[in-house]
Amino acid sequence: MSEVEGGLDEPTELQPDQGALALADPETDAWVQADWEAETARVLRKSRRLTDEDPDASVWDKLTRSTLDGIAVAPIGRPQDADHLTAGVLRPSRTGGWDVRAHLGARSVPAKDANETLLVDLEGGVTSLWLRVDASTDLDAVLKGVYLDLAPVVLEAPREPGAGVAAAQAFLAHLEATTPAPGTNLGVDALAPAADLVAVARLALDAGVLGIVVDATTVHDRGASDAQDLAYALAVGVRALRVLTAAEADGGAGLDLATAAGLLEFRIAVTDEQFPSIAKLRAARRLWARVLELSGGAGGVEQRQHAVTSRPMTSRFDPYVNMLRTTVAAFAAGVGGADSVTVLPFDAPLGRPEVLGRRVARNISHLLIDEAHLGKVGDIAGGAYAVERLTDDLAVAAWSVFTETDGEDDLDAAFAPLVDATVAAREKQVATRRRPLTGLSEFPNLAEELPERVRDADWHAEWGAVRPYGASFEALRDTPADRPAFLATVGTVATHTARATFATNLLAAGGVAVEPAGATDDAEALAAAYEAAVGTHGPLPVVVLAGADATYGAWGAEAAAALRAAGARHVVIAGKQTDYADDACAMGVDALAFLGRTRAALGQALGQESQA
Repeated sequence: MSEVEGGLDEPTELQPDQGALALADPETDAWVQADWEAETARVLRKSRRLTDEDPDASVWDKLTRSTLDGIAVAPIGRPQDADHLTAGVLRPSRTGGWDVRAHLGARSVPAKDANETLLVDLEGGVTSLWLRVDASTDLDAVLKGVYLDLAPVVLEAPREPGAGVAAAQAFLAHLEATTPAPGTNLGVDALAPAADLVAVARLALDAGVLGIVVDATTVHDRGASDAQDLAYALAVGVRALRVLTAAEADGGAGLDLATAAGLLEFRIAVTDEQFPSIAKLRAARRLWARVLELSGGAGGVEQRQHAVTSRPMTSRFDPYVNMLRTTVAAFAAGVGGADSVTVLPFDAPLGRPEVLGRRVARNISHLLIDEAHLGKVGDIAGGAYAVERLTDDLAVAAWSVFTETDGEDDLDAAFAPLVDATVAAREKQVATRRRPLTGLSEFPNLAEELPERVRDADWHAEWGAVRPYGASFEALRDTPADRPAFLATVGTVATHTARATFATNLLAAGGVAVEPAGATDDAEALAAAYEAAVGTHGPLPVVVLAGADATYGAWGAEAAAALRAAGARHVVIAGKQTDYADDACAMGVDALAFLGRTRAALGQALGQESQA
């Protein structure tokens, strides 16, 4: 290589000596599991999560968590975790980046506007379209200018009898002589009437496209766990195979298994729980292969996966955090081997997404593909002990649920009690903030101004049945308290800041603002600050003492008495419960229950005031 005139000399003095970087290998690595346990135990003892008497091996119990399916997830993976897997590894077949699929509800928006939106998406890098349509949708106008031989279209029509067939026929009529792009799907719901499945399957075979969608996001939207999502997908997929292979309508014969299976695409939700979502897609692939094997074999037919970022994980409040949630979910989808990925816009929970939301949604996939290069390696997580074990455990759990529900006439009804139990368990974790929701149960901003979005019929059809993980907190934020609580900060700023911040965030999560006292050095100063706040806001019946334990011991009781004398009716202490406080809040408290009591006390006191 010739030197460039005027170039700088290479900074050789910054280069390490050749061979100085010694990498570990299985033969020379001297570290063993006991070393990791000892170092981890040392950290946990500093944080008082372990005592000096606890053995180092206790770190496994302390750091292992359990999913909603009861699957234990260890803090790190070990070789022995993959020793007894129940089945071999089934790698995804996708090579390179995934298909970036945009979603659009085209039922209630003018066809011209829908068309403009789709064209912007395609020009911005989207590679396929997912359209929610019905009998009123003008596909000629909606798809005007869309090159259907390059961009696959996946339809979504209502389950009502005839709806899927009508949508498929309208799309094929628009297609005319154009050869559809690979991946095009007429999109009849796999739970649609049997006659519709058969009719659309024949249309799809004639056109050389896919015909049926197994949509597991519907049960996920209602609150299902990962194993329940997968079991539902299997049950619905098997129902479709049974209908198609037994079909004799209109004098036709049933399809062979491989042909029927080749018409299906599976739509699966992924969340910001990265490793469970990766394992979920890997387990889905293995489970479907097992179904086909037990059904008599369908060699060469692989499960086609369309991953969609979870609706329930998103929040209407601080919606910009949804960008982070969907980025992690899209990462998991790509690593898990999904063929197509739809990132729902960050503002979708608020109403119909606008330009910014759609642009960010499609760019998330392109950043992961073109800048993070996630498509360069197939099955990136394959071989990782923790992921392989989680994949296997999830597949076993899902198969158990599937065998309990397979063959039920009404699968939605069969899964309802299972999903309700999962929702209750998740709600308990959310309420105690063991499952934190940023911007909602953690770090809420009561002063935020939410973007305004239109809620049309398409939005209600898509989001109407969704059970957001933070629904209880969102309900409190929807009806904020009429006036603040008084934050009775006892002591100096240095001594009261930690608990004052905790109490402020906890109350804000329930739609209750605070009026802080500031630094105080005795009960008289605190009472004076309270009276000044009352002069500004009117009566403040709820007060929250926030300070250090030493300060509480010195004059906490006196402070509570002074505040009551000044007009406070409900005294809360940030910390351990005391006999001079009516309630207490601390780490691990059931936040929803506490906020309910606090708001009830605030409302009751204000009600009594208005009557007086």
